[in-house]
Amino acid sequence: MTGSTTEGIERLSLNQMTTRGWSLAEAVRGCAEAGIGGIGVWRDKVEEAGGAVAAAKLVHDAGLSVSSLCRGGFFTTPGAIEDNRRAIEEAAALGTDTLVLVCGGLPAGSRDLVGAREQVRDALGELAPYAGEHGVRLAVEPLHPMFCADRAVVSTLAQALDLAEQFPVEQVGVVVDSYHVWWDPELYRQIDRAGARIAAYQVCDWTLPLPADALLGRGHVGDGVIDFPPLSRAVAAAGYTGWIEVELFNQEVWDTPGELTLRRMIERHREHVALR
Repeated sequence: MTGSTTEGIERLSLNQMTTRGWSLAEAVRGCAEAGIGGIGVWRDKVEEAGGAVAAAKLVHDAGLSVSSLCRGGFFTTPGAIEDNRRAIEEAAALGTDTLVLVCGGLPAGSRDLVGAREQVRDALGELAPYAGEHGVRLAVEPLHPMFCADRAVVSTLAQALDLAEQFPVEQVGVVVDSYHVWWDPELYRQIDRAGARIAAYQVCDWTLPLPADALLGRGHVGDGVIDFPPLSRAVAAAGYTGWIEVELFNQEVWDTPGELTLRRMIERHREHVALR
């Protein structure tokens, strides 16, 4: 990699979901060839690669860093605590200090939203010390309210911080994901409040019209309505200096050759996200 090819993308990371069809080996090779230094890995891809130790070797031998592990959480489902303990161990073995949490929606057959949020709080209380022992930080990701019932009863950055602030900062932080938080009138105040609690910054755009499966409504940065420069400046002003992950759920992107996707990621990062 040369300085000219990596200029402006020193903090850019590929979240594996963006190139869903690629194996971990293919994603690592693509990033190395494109000059992208970070990769956010998913647990199923890690398992396919032979487990966390083998995956870590694959990533590090290519000169890359694991920016995060996706995902833990789903605390409102049976067996969540043990599964998250395993996820913490996997994150440590991969050499990342960030385990992204999608906290879970309403339990099956339940309408008890308050109770579900209490389950999330209690699970964090049980897992935070274990994460700290492994040098891993639990990163609570608020999801857009349309996912409250099935994916995350934590919907705003303020809610995520209310949870995180009950624990040491090195044990529990928050994720700022542009797709999920851009709409929030309290966003910039909460980013400032978050400060050192920001464990991950993930980016993609909100595009219209939304598809039938709203989960797949993410677009490349610059293709939608989110104003990225002020958002990135706010995250930087809060003190965040870590990786900036591009995480896309989009069938058209998944159908595009991965090399072209990485090329567009780089172009859009330089144009809209990288601070000058």
